[in-house]
Amino acid sequence: MKCYKQDYPRPQFVRNNWYNLNGVWDFAFDDCNQGEKEQWYMNFPGQMEIIVPFTFETEKSGIGDEQHHDNIWYQRAVYVNGKQLKSNKYVIHFEGSDFKTKLWVNGQYAGVHIGGYTRFSFDVTTLIKDGENIFTVKVEDSFDHQYPRGKQRWAEESFQCWYVQTTGIWKTVWSELVPEISILNVKMTPSLLTGCLDVALDLIAPKGSFSDNLMIEAEVTFEDRLINKISVAAMSGHVNFSIEISTIQDNGFEWGIRTWSPETPELYDICFRVIKNENTLDEVGSYFGMREIEIDGQNILLNGKPLYQKLILDQGYWKDSHLTPPDEEALIKDIERISELGYNGLRKHQKIEDERFLYWCDVKGMLVWGEAPAAYRFTDESQSEFTKEWLEMVRQNYNHPCVIVWTPFNESWGISGVKSRKDMQHFTEAIYHLTKGIDPFRPVITNDGWEHTVSDIITLHDYEEDGETLGMRYLDFMEQILKGKVYHNKERAALADGYVYHGQPVIISEFGGIAFDNGESGWGYGNKVKSQEEFIRRFDKITTAIKNLPFVCGYCYTQLTDVQQEVNGLLDMKWNYKVKPEQIQEINERMAGYRRCTI
Repeated sequence: MKCYKQDYPRPQFVRNNWYNLNGVWDFAFDDCNQGEKEQWYMNFPGQMEIIVPFTFETEKSGIGDEQHHDNIWYQRAVYVNGKQLKSNKYVIHFEGSDFKTKLWVNGQYAGVHIGGYTRFSFDVTTLIKDGENIFTVKVEDSFDHQYPRGKQRWAEESFQCWYVQTTGIWKTVWSELVPEISILNVKMTPSLLTGCLDVALDLIAPKGSFSDNLMIEAEVTFEDRLINKISVAAMSGHVNFSIEISTIQDNGFEWGIRTWSPETPELYDICFRVIKNENTLDEVGSYFGMREIEIDGQNILLNGKPLYQKLILDQGYWKDSHLTPPDEEALIKDIERISELGYNGLRKHQKIEDERFLYWCDVKGMLVWGEAPAAYRFTDESQSEFTKEWLEMVRQNYNHPCVIVWTPFNESWGISGVKSRKDMQHFTEAIYHLTKGIDPFRPVITNDGWEHTVSDIITLHDYEEDGETLGMRYLDFMEQILKGKVYHNKERAALADGYVYHGQPVIISEFGGIAFDNGESGWGYGNKVKSQEEFIRRFDKITTAIKNLPFVCGYCYTQLTDVQQEVNGLLDMKWNYKVKPEQIQEINERMAGYRRCTI
């Protein structure tokens, strides 16, 4: 892509004037929570150093302390050329900081953000001076499990499939020089029916700036060939327009619209400019894919064709850096390993991944399910915070063509009584409809695994280790299961009380979890296997059993890599294969199954 920059943290919204603030920061624990009272933002104690964006719990941070600390502080000096501030704003971005983040600049309070997984920004122009500036950050976190935590533990020791907590800055911190009149965000929606890209663009400008003379220009190219270029007047801070994605003329040969799919991940470049009196005030580079995802009875269609999803559960943990990828190459390697194993997509489990990961999924044609990190208590506060963070997640990642499904809830985590409790059912319905309000196009799975309320896809989790038993269970009892009867563990139903099956597509979205750890301690689902041969036999039987189910249009295997005490990955935590990838690939790509039919 023309706008791609190595290590740039926001690859779908690229400007040139930016500065990476990762690296060494001064750091201090504040276990008595005295820092604000003692004004550490004026007189920092400087107890130690940390390497941002790695959290203090990780080896990569230079600290490696896995104990819980509620309050932590960061500080560093940043040089700013005052001449650049004459026509620009100075904005500092945090890609992710868990959980409550406060910022001071040169001892003056700049603001606060609550939430651990999404990007947030502070305009600190009025606090910046020419020369050296001191940025001070306090982050407050806790074991309170009414807030979205994902797979972070809420106890002093890790347990089952919950791991060491993540506290503080865990994604890139960076600054950006932004023109006074500038683009705030862009929402891009492709339509194959109309052959257009629909754009909703928000502007920031001083009062009185909007007029006939303020124009938005959008220029679309494909492999450096001009596709279309239009200009529209910016009469307010919100501008809507459509740009036709016409055919490409190439030496007399006419190409139609290039669609995005796993087989052909075609991407268009687009450049947005703010122009006044023929002067360019702001310019942002981006890209998009022309693709459509829709439900047709029991099938999921990608660009009008049935899509069989072969997914793998990817939790995005690294041995020495936990939730934070060690570098961009690690993200690329993650995707390449998934492809080598014969999968066409992944379910990013309980995490909002680094946006560069989604960029590379766009480039390489890897399908992604976007899933929310779960809370584990149901309160008024948990509903409010989850709703805020979830909608931020959806808006932040809306433009990525690789994201084809939204999954706000998993296995009734945080909504443990949803099977029968009306308040929890109403909450899941509210999240479903709020998601559809922002994105009416992607399918939404309200409660992945079981006890669905309103849901575009019915998903089932089943860790049966015997392939024949797994296959017969669904061939014999699928109709009863979809009527809300309990299944496999005799505790969980596919549908919550009062909800019925409406003919939606069915996917087995968790299965497998075969533990294979070369004799080391750790756990997985079912009995551990003792050899590669035993692993392949079991993997083959359960995967093929699912592929043979006529009413199932996809599956998701647990999981890509080992994660701390959980040793059921196809790779270990150092990204080494446990079994030969070509064997897994052959099983995934082998033809199996019956012609799609209805129940």
